[in-house]
Parts: sequence; C-alpha cells; structure tokens
Amino acid sequence: MAGITSDDLAAEVAGHTVTSRFRDTVQTHGDRVALRCKDPSAGDDAWIELTWQQYADQACRLAAALAELGVEKGQRVVVMMRNCIEFHVADVAVMLLGATPVSIYNSSAPEQVQYLAEHCGAVVAIVEDVDFLERVLKVRDELPALQNIVVINDDGRAPGDVLHWHDLVQRDPIDLDGAASVAEPSDIATIIYTSGTTGPPKGVVLDHANVVWTVESLLRVWDDVPYFSRLVSYLPMAHIAERMVSHYQGIVGVFEVTTCPEPSQVASFLPHVRPQIMFAVPRVWEKIHAGVLALAGADPNQQAMLDAALPIGEKAAEHRARDEELPADLAAEYAEKAKPVGDFVLGLLGLDQVKAAISGAAPIPVEVLKFFRSLGLEMSEIYGLSETSGPMTWEPFKVHLGTVGPPIPGEEVRLADDGEVLARGGNIFRGYLNDPERTAEALDDDGWLHTGDIGVFDDAGYLKIVDRKKELIITAGGKNISPANLESALKSFPLIGQVAVIGDGRPFVSALVVLDPDVAPTWAAKQGLSGTSLAELAEDPTVLEEIERNVKEANKRFSNVEQIKKHTVLGAEWLADSDELTPTMKLKRRGVNTKYAEEIEAMYS
Repeated sequence: MAGITSDDLAAEVAGHTVTSRFRDTVQTHGDRVALRCKDPSAGDDAWIELTWQQYADQACRLAAALAELGVEKGQRVVVMMRNCIEFHVADVAVMLLGATPVSIYNSSAPEQVQYLAEHCGAVVAIVEDVDFLERVLKVRDELPALQNIVVINDDGRAPGDVLHWHDLVQRDPIDLDGAASVAEPSDIATIIYTSGTTGPPKGVVLDHANVVWTVESLLRVWDDVPYFSRLVSYLPMAHIAERMVSHYQGIVGVFEVTTCPEPSQVASFLPHVRPQIMFAVPRVWEKIHAGVLALAGADPNQQAMLDAALPIGEKAAEHRARDEELPADLAAEYAEKAKPVGDFVLGLLGLDQVKAAISGAAPIPVEVLKFFRSLGLEMSEIYGLSETSGPMTWEPFKVHLGTVGPPIPGEEVRLADDGEVLARGGNIFRGYLNDPERTAEALDDDGWLHTGDIGVFDDAGYLKIVDRKKELIITAGGKNISPANLESALKSFPLIGQVAVIGDGRPFVSALVVLDPDVAPTWAAKQGLSGTSLAELAEDPTVLEEIERNVKEANKRFSNVEQIKKHTVLGAEWLADSDELTPTMKLKRRGVNTKYAEEIEAMYS
C-alpha cells in the first residue's frame, strides 16, 4: 500500500462507475448468491435468495419501468425503506438510467421527507410500506416535481394513483450491458443527507468516481482481500457507512449480503449468517459487550473463566497487532485458558467466523475495543465522514488502541495549525447540493476537506481524534476539555448507556447519565432491587451509589479540572433519531441542552 497516491488509484478506476462494476460482477459471478432475506411468509429458518443474475434482472426490469415513467439521466429518485433486497435493486435500477438514488432515513417525519425530496428535486419516490407511504402522501401537494410514488407492500390500502412494485418489476428488462454505460464517472451516484444536528440537513454529493475510488482503496487495506465475504446489512442505508460497506463494496467485492430490516434484530441474524465482516456503530458493540458481561455475571464459574481469559487474550492481541508470533509460554497459556473462552463467546454470538470487525461513525470506548480483541476478534476502529465517501483512516489488523488508524491508500491526511484534521483524495465529495457557501467552508482552494475534527498523530502515523472542533468545552476558567473523552470513559461501565458531558462556559464539568436499558434491570435484579423500569432505577440509592463509583473511577483518568464534579442520572432511555441522538446514535448536544435545561441548571445552582 505504501506509495500509492490518489492519482494512482484514479488511474486504475478511470472510466469505471458503480454500474459498470455491477455489470462486471454479474457477468463474472452471476450464479453466486448476492442478496438474502428472511421469508416473511414462512418460518424463521426460511430464506429468500437472489443470485447476481437475478438481482440484475430485477434491477433492469425496474429500470425499464422507471424509464417508462419518464425518469431520465440526471434526475433524482428518493427511496425510503428498511434494509431489504428491494433497496439494492432500486438503488442499482435508478443508477442504470444515469439518475441518482437518494435514501431517506426511515424515522423521518413528513416535514423532513418534504424537505429532502424538494431539496434534491425528486421526480419519483419508492417506499416500502403504508407507514412510509403516508408520510409522503401528507406532503405530496408540496412537491410539484414529484411525479410518481411506488410502494412495495401496501396491504391494498394505497390510493389508486400509487404504483406497485410488483407490477413494475414485470416489465421487460433493459439491456444491462448498454445501461451500465449510461452513467459517467462524474455523474452523481448518490446524495447523502447529514442528520442536521446544527441546522437544515446538507446534501453531500458523491459521484461515481468518488465511490469506485473509495471501494478500490478499501479493498487494498485488507491483507486478505475479502471477496465473496458474508455480512449482515442492518444499519440505515441513508448513512454512508452502511451504503459503502454492504452496497457499494458488496458490488465490487461480490459480497453475500443478508438484509436485516431492524438493527434490534441483528443479534438473531448473526448465528445464522456467521458473517465474515461485521461493521457496527459503537452503541451496538457496547450492547453486545454489556450482554456478555451480564451473562457471565449470572454464573460465578463463567465469570471466573472470563476474568482469567481476558488478560491473557489482551497480551495475545497486542502481539497480533504488532504482527508478532506469540512467545511459547504465552502461546501455551492462550491455547489453554483464553482461546477456548474466546471461541465459546464468539461462537455464541455468531461472530466466530469474522475476519474483521469494525466500529465506526462515532468514538468507541477503548475498553470495549480491547474486550473484543482480547476474545480473539480482529476488531478495529475506522474514521471518516459522509464527505469522504465513508472512510478516511483505517487499519483492520495492526491496531493501535485509541487511534483510528493511518490514512487509507491514496488518502492524504494532515493537521492544520489548530489541530483540525484535513483530508484530500479521490474520495472527497464534490460539494453540498445547492449550497456553495457551506461547500466553500468545507473545501479549500487546494482540495483539502476541513473535517471539523481535532486530531493528533502517533509516531507511526496513526490518527487519534480528540473531539469535534465545535464541541470542545471551554470552561469559565478558560480550560479546553474534550467531552467525547469523558463520555467514552463513562460509557465503558456496563451500567451506563449514554452520557452527555456539560461544561461550556460553566465553572466546572458535569454530566447527564442514562442507564443502559438492557443491563440495568438485570444488574438491579442481582442486587435484589424491586424496581425494574429505568425511571425507578434512576432514583434507587443502590443504583446511584454504583453510578457514583463509576464516575469516581472514570475521573481518575483525567486532570482535576477535567473531572466530572456533579452528575444527574436520568430515568429515560435515549433512542436513535430523537432529540438526544442522531439516527446513527451520535449525541445531539444542542437537543440535549435544550431538553434537559432544568436538570443542567440544577447541577450549577
């Protein structure tokens, strides 16, 4: 990988598009299984599978139908559906016409749907079911450019002018070979809308050249290129991470993608799929981590075995990260005490065949990352933005804990004078749709993307993200503090699910603490507590005493001025895409500060 430049990669993928790579995969591996999903009309063990040839056939039939509806090159089609086979078919079908598919978060309210569809000028909307359909219909009169709406599953309740997916995929298919050449590298492959935590969502424009460059770079990161890998697709397709990992990378890497409609169901999919690649946001890894600890804690013998295995596994993981063979004595101890435990836990979770486990989209507590690596899971942290087509830095195996890896092949990453992370490469977006002012703020004249993140490099060139530039807390005493570091430290304790650190302009640092909804009831039952709801537990003296102990333990890692002096335990769960969290479970600081203003002021009164 050393010495590969952005121009080198650009030359290798010159003339390629997502659709041309799709055609190549279909022609070469048409009989392989491409997409899978549970069969809703059968039992739990019944699955629907599409080969690459069947996938292409459906996409070409849908493309023919959309062309009949008047969809032309350069136009936009909005898509609102869960992770399902139809998403992949629809996304490719739209691109085969040279048009642009734009995915909308499933949790979007009608007003958000209206804003995004109007902003991108969508001419067609494809929705999964009546729930999504109703949200589009409520704002249809405000979308004069929207000519047609297509529904996949409507239970016979859709209005007469709404088109049906089943009817459209009965059309005679367009020619794949010819259609794959319609889109050009400079055409827009997708528009990723940011979650809008600080204002109206921005439409991140990614063209075909961005996507194929990024996929080529990613596939070069692996020591063992993961062609034909299995994975589960379960995160929002409106987010660049899932779109890149399972959809775009899946097309080029010939992945076998099993679609899971809800993130809450992914744990039940893993033992069946036995994925070889597992990407998750930190909250998913934190929940799995907490679940393992809770399960072990219920059996003293299992707890003892886990406690004995983890330190040995940690030492072994450190050697693996340095690409070193284990010393003979450690190898023997690992084989006897650590590997059997790790194999058992990972097998129970369905993660025993994972080649690489990846955490991204937000910082993950180092303790959680270390835990899984100690079990033998090759787990790493990746860093990037929608504006970088997903990845910017990553190393899947030679991991430096606390960092997000070195730049991906072809990427240039440097720090500005104030520590802001800057990036340049073929993955850098083309600008924000219809927003030249904010585009100019993000991209300078030399092509550097200003990420808004503050970082530092270690001696090996691995990047560590300190915090968001705009989220650094400046206390009343003038001290700059990273809330993310404090929050990560607190969330490493199983009983704590979410944390928001407060302190900007304040005399000291405080925190709002949310109990983990999966761990807290089990923990409480073991303590013999009568309360079971989060509201009850948030007021229980035993729980509050444990949280107090956790805060004191976390504070030991920080200087006195950085330490949390007061905290409040809240009695409600913070859900994805809410006042408190984005759809990918990043903290909405402005929303938290507004919603819990009274609780915050009470800590400073």
